Amino acid sequence: MIHLALPDIALLVLYFGAVLVVGFRSAKGATGGEDDFLLAGRTLTLPIFVMTLVSTWYGGILGVGEFSYRYGISNWVIQGVPYYIFAAVFAFFLAGRVRATNLFTIPDKLEASYDRKTALLGAFLTFILMTPAPYILMLSIFLQMLFGWSLLLSIVVTAVVTMSYLFVGGFRSDVQTDVFEFFVMFLGFAVILPFAYMQYGGLEFLRSSLPPLHLTWHGGNSVQFILVWFFIALWTLVDPAFHQRCYAAQDGKTARNGIFVSIIFWFIFDAMTATAGLYARAALPGLAQPLTAYPMLAEAVLPPVAKGLFYCGMLATIMSTLNTLAFVSAQTLGRDIYLRLTGPGGRDSQQRFSGLPVKRMINIGLVVSFCFSVALALWMPSVIQMWYTIGTVVIPGLLVPLMASYFPRLTIAPHYAFGAMAFGWLVSLGWLIAGTYAGGNSSYPLGIEPMYPGLAVSLTCWAVGRFGRR
Repeated sequence: MIHLALPDIALLVLYFGAVLVVGFRSAKGATGGEDDFLLAGRTLTLPIFVMTLVSTWYGGILGVGEFSYRYGISNWVIQGVPYYIFAAVFAFFLAGRVRATNLFTIPDKLEASYDRKTALLGAFLTFILMTPAPYILMLSIFLQMLFGWSLLLSIVVTAVVTMSYLFVGGFRSDVQTDVFEFFVMFLGFAVILPFAYMQYGGLEFLRSSLPPLHLTWHGGNSVQFILVWFFIALWTLVDPAFHQRCYAAQDGKTARNGIFVSIIFWFIFDAMTATAGLYARAALPGLAQPLTAYPMLAEAVLPPVAKGLFYCGMLATIMSTLNTLAFVSAQTLGRDIYLRLTGPGGRDSQQRFSGLPVKRMINIGLVVSFCFSVALALWMPSVIQMWYTIGTVVIPGLLVPLMASYFPRLTIAPHYAFGAMAFGWLVSLGWLIAGTYAGGNSSYPLGIEPMYPGLAVSLTCWAVGRFGRR
C-alpha cells in the first residue's frame, strides 16, 4: 500500500502543473506551419535531441522493475544491451540518411521509395506499433496506486495532462516536456539509491540476500528466451520516434551523434534502475506483484519529500513516452492515413499535404487514437503482453521494406515491397493466433515464435524482388 504525506502530494500536483505549463508555453513559439507543428521547424540541437530521445525511449518503468525483480541483472542484458546495439546500428547506418530525406514520417519515405499503397499499409502498421495503450494502462495503474482513484478517473486525468498541450503545440510541446521529464526521471532514481544503500548496505547485502541467479548475466533464462528479446529490439530500427527525431534534428551529424550520446545516458539510467530492482528483490523477497517492485521499495526506504520526488521521476518516465506515442499515433492516423487517402496524389510530401488541414486532422487523430488505445488496454490489461504482441506482429512487416528503402542497392519494386510488408505481418499474426488458440506461447506451430516466420517470409519476398530486377 502506498502512503503519501502532504509534501509528497504537493510535489506530485506541482509536477503535473509543471508539465502543463511547459507544454502550453512551448506552444507559444510555434509558427503554425506543418514543418513546425510536426517537427519543431527541424531545429533540434544536440542537447535537446539527446534529452527528448532518452526520455522518450524509456517509458516502461514498471515493467523494468518487474523484470529486474524476477531476473536480476539479466534485465540489463535482455532489456538494455539489444537496444544499445540496434541504436548504434541506427546511428551508423540510418540517422544521416533519414535526416537527408527531409521528409516527415515513415509513410512519407515508403511512398517516396515505393508507392501510395505501400505507404498506406506502412502507416497502418505504424499506427499499431505506436499505440500508447501500454503507457495509458501503466500510467492509469500507477495513478490508482498513488491516489486510490478509479480506473476511469485515472484515464481521464491521463488524457487531460498528456493530450491537452499537444493539441496546441504539437511536436514542439512534446519535445519541451520531454526535456523537463528527462531531468525529473534521473532525479527520481538518484534519490532512492542512496536511501537504499544507507538502510540495507551495499554489494555485500545484495550478494547475501539475492538468489544466486539474480547476479548472473542470464538470470536463469534460456538462450532462446534471450534471443527472442534481441529480435524484439529490432523495434529500434523501425521506431517512428527515432525517425521523427532524426527528421527534426538540425542536420544528420546532430542525429547521429545524438543517438550515440543517448546510449550513454540509457546505460547510466539502466544501471540506476537495475540496482533499484536488485534492492527491491533483496529487501522485499515476497512481493505478490513484482510489478510494484519500485513503489514498494520506495515505501520501505524513502521519507516524505524524497518519496514524492521518486514518484515524480516514475511519472516522468512513463509520461515522456506516452506523449510521443500519442502524438505520432495521431499524426499517423490523421495525416498519413486519412489525408493520404483523401488528398491529392503525388509522392512529394511537401506538395501532397500543402493546403490540407493537417493540424486539425492530427488533433482529431489524438482523440480517436486515445479512445482506441483505452479500448485496447481494457481488452488486453497486460503491458508485457501488449509489447510482445505488437512487436511480434508489426516488426516483420515494416523492417525489411523500410530498411531497404534507405539503400539504393537494396530497394525493390513497389509490388514486392508491398508483398514483403503484407505477408510479413500477416504470417506473424496468423502464427500468433494459431498458437493462442492452441494453448499459448508453448503451442506455436512447430514450436517457433511468430516473429521468425514473418521475418523469413518478408526476407523471401525481398530476395525474389531483388532477383527479379536482375
